[in-house]
Amino acid sequence: MAVAADPGPQQSAAAGLDRLSAGFLLLGLALLYAPVYAELAQTLWASEEQRHAPIILATALWLLWRQRQALASQAATATPRWGWPLLLLALAGYALGRSQDIIMFALGSQIVVLVGLLLIFHGAAGLRLLWFPLCFMAFMVPLPEALVAAATGPLKAAVAALASAALYHLGYPIARAGVVLSVGRYQLQVADACAGLNTMFTLEALGLLYLNLRRYRALARKLALAVLLVPIALLANVARVMLLVLVTYHFGDAAGQGFLHGFAGIALLLIALGLMLSLDRLLGLCWPEPTGLR
Repeated sequence: MAVAADPGPQQSAAAGLDRLSAGFLLLGLALLYAPVYAELAQTLWASEEQRHAPIILATALWLLWRQRQALASQAATATPRWGWPLLLLALAGYALGRSQDIIMFALGSQIVVLVGLLLIFHGAAGLRLLWFPLCFMAFMVPLPEALVAAATGPLKAAVAALASAALYHLGYPIARAGVVLSVGRYQLQVADACAGLNTMFTLEALGLLYLNLRRYRALARKLALAVLLVPIALLANVARVMLLVLVTYHFGDAAGQGFLHGFAGIALLLIALGLMLSLDRLLGLCWPEPTGLR
């Protein structure tokens, strides 16, 4: 009777080699992108408009870490035919971004690098497993300045118009000239951080993360909430501006400025979260989740 060879030591050695290779890859990525993150920490990420980016990065890394066991145990066929071209394209984009100081290319190339490495070592099955964390990382990539400038003006005007109309109907002596609100003896200008495209981008990321963690089965419910996140973000910005106007009107300019710098961002997220959860409950009436075992 033939005796089968014990695969234990061989499997352990292979697993150790895989871990060693993964360690070298992570070290290489860290060395490659550490200068990019160091530059961002001193420039864009220090601004109010981009303070969400480190949170997006940490959340994406956490989502990737959650899937490490599933990725390691997944039997997948590598597809280097597609992975290597993507990897080379991403490295070219990184070189262009670093040499020409285009931060969108330098940072965005990291996502394509990870996609290429996944295809090389784990194939399409690995990419399907980690598609959401990789897409979520896109929310930390700075948008083109021309796009931000073009969208910020109309968004600020819309927020100022809605906030002033709401406060006027509530009986407050308020007038609007463009994005400048006059209430009582005070004048307040709606800043970019109160209604910019980056704010909408952040709140959209928050909503998509919520949908991913909830794992609803009804596709229509997920699509409806994802689309409605845009007006939710707009209403949250309107509520924040109204709150700042009311604080300034009742307690003075010093209180309004202190509130703006100390609590406005947290208030925005709380308002958006409350609106999103309320809308999600309403959508649950149309597309309820099945209960019990199937």
